[in-house]
Amino acid sequence: MARIDVIMPQMGESITEGTMSRWIKKVGDTVKRDEPIFEISTDKVDAEIPAPNAGVLAEVIVTEGQTVAVGTVVARIETDASTAVAAPAAAPPAPVVGAQQVAPTAPGVPPAAPRAAKTAAPTPTGDESAEERLKRKSTPLVRKMVEDHNLDLGVIPGSGSAGRVTKQDVLTYLESGAPAPAAASPTPGPVVGAQHPAPAVSAPPTVPATAAVAAWEGDRVEPWSRIRKLTADHMVLSRRVSAHVNSLIEIDFSHVAGVRKKYKDDYAERGVNLTFLAFIVKAIADNLRKHPIVNAAVSGDNTVYRRDINVGIAVALDWGLIVPVIRHADELSLLGVARGVQDLADRARNKRLTPEDVQRGTFTITNPGGFGTYVGTPIINQPQVAILAVGAIEKRPAVITMPDGSDAIGVRTKGMFCMAYDHRVVDGADADRFLADVRKTLHAFPESQG
Repeated sequence: MARIDVIMPQMGESITEGTMSRWIKKVGDTVKRDEPIFEISTDKVDAEIPAPNAGVLAEVIVTEGQTVAVGTVVARIETDASTAVAAPAAAPPAPVVGAQQVAPTAPGVPPAAPRAAKTAAPTPTGDESAEERLKRKSTPLVRKMVEDHNLDLGVIPGSGSAGRVTKQDVLTYLESGAPAPAAASPTPGPVVGAQHPAPAVSAPPTVPATAAVAAWEGDRVEPWSRIRKLTADHMVLSRRVSAHVNSLIEIDFSHVAGVRKKYKDDYAERGVNLTFLAFIVKAIADNLRKHPIVNAAVSGDNTVYRRDINVGIAVALDWGLIVPVIRHADELSLLGVARGVQDLADRARNKRLTPEDVQRGTFTITNPGGFGTYVGTPIINQPQVAILAVGAIEKRPAVITMPDGSDAIGVRTKGMFCMAYDHRVVDGADADRFLADVRKTLHAFPESQG
């Protein structure tokens, strides 16, 4: 007879904590080895976690909604099924260093800001540099946010493990209206990672805290899930950081529709559904190499031109939105792209994505047209500089030029593209040339790629 500890796993190199989203099994349930027993949310991905051993779920230590450090014991499995199951403890578990609990919020009462961990981080050695201390206390995403807003990481309270500053800590600090440190005097020449100081008369941009709204009789108040909260924070941050501009272009998919019809059955025999989205991803990937400014990121006063072309596909789920990434999409055939799109979408809906599946994207595509939307105006997926929304692809009346030069009204398969881009680095001409080349590729998509 033995009890096996079930711990909060580390879902990625920079992940230090996870939130218990849902217990799939309850105390007393028999579990099989590798059978999903609970679901967690992190800054990167939602995932179902399998049981490390077969047996009976004897004890649940971390309840739904709690955020705890990686390595925390969240439950125990009794490997001898004949042994009586331990009753759930009435008292809450002892607090875990660096853990943060998500308390239920009463209607009309905004949640309290996360408190800084009371236990100090381990004392660094005397040889540790300031940069190493910063890296120890934050993730690359947090350091990027701090750099973009000209903040001092050392003054931001950290709620993560051992006082580590999380993305939410930075957002809370900005929302509180805390002033940024004074910018240093400008010096000639570009400075790596620097940011232009704002005029003295302007306060640093902040996001106002959401006003408390009273619930009326008959209303239903539903707290945000972790993925909904992360999405909301990410979207507000993107609007504040990037200068959004939109360009729209109409695409004639009649030729693509013919190629798709020709090869669809052949792809189906290989277990792959050939969709319009696969053609779009392929066209985008093939043209990003020719337009590197659209496949870039902003770092302070510098533009980072990405070598890799990794296309993210926004997937709408019942519980939120997630953007898995097709790595090196420009190196894939149409079949490879179609298989990649299908695989990522399936694994996202079944919560089988890994942290690596949602990292290192360089350009994002979102497809509101799948729901019949004519066109959408998306928000850039930071730290990228562009995102493309695909509208509904359907038959529409169009003016067709006949061989003799005369015009006629005909039926064509068409759809609208809307690309949002960061006008700090992407000019309108850059965006328009890119979209024009994508349209040219789709209008004459080579059948040899089918």
